[in-house]
Amino acid sequence: MYSLSPSLESRDASANLSRLLAPEIDADRFRSAIWRLQKLFEIYAATCPAPLIAPGVIVTPELRLQSEFHLPLAGITSAFNLLYRAALRYPAILSSTPFHNALSWADVFAGLPPRFQFAVNPARLLENLLSDRDLRTEFLFASFLPRRFYGGFDRYPQQSSFVRQWLGHRQAKPLRCLDAACGTGEQSYALAGVLLELGYAAEQILVEGWTLEPLEVWAAAHCSFPQDRLREQLFRRETSRLFETGYSSRILFSCADLTASPAAEPFELILCNGLLGGPILNRFPELERVMANLAGLLAPGGLLLVADSFHQGWKQKCPQHQLRAFLEMNGLNTFQAGEGIGGLKPD
Repeated sequence: MYSLSPSLESRDASANLSRLLAPEIDADRFRSAIWRLQKLFEIYAATCPAPLIAPGVIVTPELRLQSEFHLPLAGITSAFNLLYRAALRYPAILSSTPFHNALSWADVFAGLPPRFQFAVNPARLLENLLSDRDLRTEFLFASFLPRRFYGGFDRYPQQSSFVRQWLGHRQAKPLRCLDAACGTGEQSYALAGVLLELGYAAEQILVEGWTLEPLEVWAAAHCSFPQDRLREQLFRRETSRLFETGYSSRILFSCADLTASPAAEPFELILCNGLLGGPILNRFPELERVMANLAGLLAPGGLLLVADSFHQGWKQKCPQHQLRAFLEMNGLNTFQAGEGIGGLKPD
């Protein structure tokens, strides 16, 4: 299990990132792909009627059709997937990238951060990414940590209020907490902040954040976002008190697969938000397995909270009553809790 404790030391961040990213890439492996993309782009630029793809252009059905006809996305995706695999020291989760489920190169380009819109020609963009290590690092983080995945530090305020009330009635002070599917750690830090407000001493608590993506573990642990320095500043401002009080030493971020029965000591409190029943995990066999694993990680008397905000519900694939049924199948007493549901494990 790839795990990191929070640190704001640049030396730690650099050393840990080197475990994830390859320092150099053999550009010769990309020669034929770049040549093919260059030729396709030249034909596109010479024959397509205006407007061509450009920063700020609205992708209309006609523009999308022209782009896909002259610059088939499948070939571009193949070339960039090769880049992802060469640049990362671990198996890439390609479903996170801007190419996954995109309709055309025009759609991909329009969704790229402005930093990477200097080249509408995919061959030129690929060449620059191969030759510029810093640019490549930013592109990798922009690809695997897209903004659409994250919602800030207080995405579920009603759930946070519920947690405060539950902890206020809890007698035992030692507390192990899990933020399952933690992403870049906003909720993990926010939960630690709640415990700090409630008077828990640092040595009385442990907050773990689990996610599949190693770059998320790194970003969470080092409060660092190479692709978005403004976000990094705001993130560090939000977490500063936890570092100042020593609470950060009681937080741990790890790579873990919730479908694979991860081994760990039991937790008294588990949050699993933005994952179950939406676009990421919605098939019943997987949902049943993850719910069973989460229930198995709960200590007797422990609380599991599940919430979502899948675009105000229109991407919800599994209704809450079905999620409650899965929790009840695993012996939990269920109830409404803030923006989602809760399950309490009997003592």
